[in-house]
Amino acid sequence: MITADYHVHSDFSSDSQASMESMVEQAIALGLERICFTDHMDYEFPKQYHYSFEFDVDAYFEKVAQLKQTYQGKIQILCGIECGMRPSLSKRFQKLIASYPFDFVICSSHLVNDMDPYYEDFWKEIDKETGLSLYFDSILSNIRSFDNFDVYGHLDYIIRYVPNKDTTYKYEDYKEQIDEILMLLIQKGKGIEINTAGFKYGLGTAHPCAEVVKRYFELGGTILTIGSDGHKPEHLAYDFERARTWLQSLGVTRYTVFEQRTPIFLPL
Repeated sequence: MITADYHVHSDFSSDSQASMESMVEQAIALGLERICFTDHMDYEFPKQYHYSFEFDVDAYFEKVAQLKQTYQGKIQILCGIECGMRPSLSKRFQKLIASYPFDFVICSSHLVNDMDPYYEDFWKEIDKETGLSLYFDSILSNIRSFDNFDVYGHLDYIIRYVPNKDTTYKYEDYKEQIDEILMLLIQKGKGIEINTAGFKYGLGTAHPCAEVVKRYFELGGTILTIGSDGHKPEHLAYDFERARTWLQSLGVTRYTVFEQRTPIFLPL
């Protein structure tokens, strides 16, 4: 059984209106033993998208500390962060993470060439294949420029937003890029995230797809966290039982949680 959700957002993220309390209450109701908040920190998010993915980190830690007291003995509450990485931000993120006692750090790619694949303008002059290739290149650039994280989030996240809902893609078509990503993560002692929002978006799979998960372990990877990417209480632990069965079918027997940036392995 999966008893920990390690990708959770709250109203500290500008794309969520859910209070931390509401997420914790839902986690308890679902029988989770751990919840790790990983709110968005995307410095210098392009102004044309009218979002500011930055929050007051001191207030964030104060809130989590309050919740730990309130819910002591009912659930373990961890304090993480999701860094929207770009190479130009690596020094800024390094300073942030070195300044606070985060339990867990997700590094994610949300932008490609300062454009968000969520919006149609990204796709105006490129096809699906080019867009995905550019996205995987951005991940490589981010990993090369930054070391201070624990897992890379939703490795094929971009597939959610391909025009005409063409959500099919094959690992083999991007094998060279993806293998380089996975080998670099393994060399740096980093993990990958199983992000169950892929099920929520109707992809029939979590992020990343089965072939990428299998390849990560074939290459010697060991660290795999599981998160819903939930922005609302009803999305917490989304399809975790389905994810467990799916992972077991791929030969995965354990998953990872983090405390004070240290991996702990739990049976699946």
